[in-house]
Amino acid sequence: MELGFVPLLILCFLVSISSAELAAKVGVNFGQLGNNLPSPSESVKLIQSLKAKRVKIYDANPKILEALRNTDLQVSMMVPNELINNISSNQTLADQWVHANVVPFYPETLIRYLLVGNEILSQPDKTIWFNLVPAMRKIKAALKTHGITKVKVGTPLAMDVLESSFPPSNGTFRSDISASVIKPLLQFVNKTKSFFFVDVYTYFPWSSDPTNINLDYALFESKNITVKDPVSGLTYHNLFDQMVDALIFAMKRLCYPDIRIWIAETGWPSGGDYDQIGANIRNAATYNRNVVKKFNAKPPVGTPARPGSVLPSFLFALYNENTKPGPSTERNFGLLYPNGSNVYPIDLSGKTPESEYGPLPAATNNVPYKGPIWCLVAKGANRSAVASALSYACSQGNKTCDPIQPGGKCFKPDSLVWHASYAFSAYWAQFRKVGGSCYFGGLATQTIKDPSYGSCKFPGAKL
Repeated sequence: MELGFVPLLILCFLVSISSAELAAKVGVNFGQLGNNLPSPSESVKLIQSLKAKRVKIYDANPKILEALRNTDLQVSMMVPNELINNISSNQTLADQWVHANVVPFYPETLIRYLLVGNEILSQPDKTIWFNLVPAMRKIKAALKTHGITKVKVGTPLAMDVLESSFPPSNGTFRSDISASVIKPLLQFVNKTKSFFFVDVYTYFPWSSDPTNINLDYALFESKNITVKDPVSGLTYHNLFDQMVDALIFAMKRLCYPDIRIWIAETGWPSGGDYDQIGANIRNAATYNRNVVKKFNAKPPVGTPARPGSVLPSFLFALYNENTKPGPSTERNFGLLYPNGSNVYPIDLSGKTPESEYGPLPAATNNVPYKGPIWCLVAKGANRSAVASALSYACSQGNKTCDPIQPGGKCFKPDSLVWHASYAFSAYWAQFRKVGGSCYFGGLATQTIKDPSYGSCKFPGAKL
């Protein structure tokens, strides 16, 4: 029997503990996956120039924590994923980690949040899933042992923890984690008065289904587009609220209706590959300015399921990070270029009126590119790495590299870069629709200019 949200509350006998609301104070995620980023001290100045009030780092980098000492920036730091399994069963190790990474900086560095891992429940290794909450308990106990009581412990999760999210009232956690991981996590968060940290990106559902999801609805720009939840009766004016409320209803299903949510990441890419729709400066600036306006609203607006509630947040990310793996969008979520200049002007306090910002460049990729697209070796790519990637590409699929064998139509010119470019394109043309990418560890780049010549025809990926 489908449980509507009213009967659900009747079935829940637990009362979740709520604590005093906190100020919105929009923060920023300081990722470090770049080989050209400013120093920690310069980065702190840049964070302050954006008028951020909080910063989140993905480790316990001592140089960054030192640079944040005696500033007014509240700090969220992280226990790395690879330590979770060991810490989960070893209180001494948890104590040592807190002693080495928190104690030297606290309280002069305003460490307020200690996150255990990052998107752990999206990892393929299930062992770590079941060690997550035990590790969080050990870290919390370690903080207490050291007399640190003002630091909240949490863990940021992705929206893929839900198996159902539409309509929002049908929000349900995945069956493989609901009872075994999420329920104990909610118990921990409730008992310690912490937050459910979650990464919410409207870009990904929109870009995977732009025909059925309106772009303006994803960008907080819709004036007359609404979605009504037939069960709750709530009306939605943007995709972000819809996603957050699906999580709220999922928690309600597990009898935790009042757990506070913290938006651990949100943002929009300002650039991407040819096959990545809508990744442009105009959309990124529009989304981030609008979401900042929402987060800073006074009085708080909350969401339809929780009107008036504060949503504390971290925008992703401080910089475009050039060594992040994956599609090009992953390297283009920054508010700043690595040289410290703005990708587009933004004020995280929300106080700068829209009229003070200059015009944004026109969006040129809000509809899918039809293709074809080719995948070539990137300029400056390491030759030995390219040789390994060539071998890999040729080992995949059906006769992927036959034309670049001696006597083949694409054998000449007989060069590593030429052969690898053919192999990358042939591989991508075969495997793009099942998740293959034109990345090859940063060795490849996309082009819409056909590299074919004479009788040598390069396969292109059709979109």
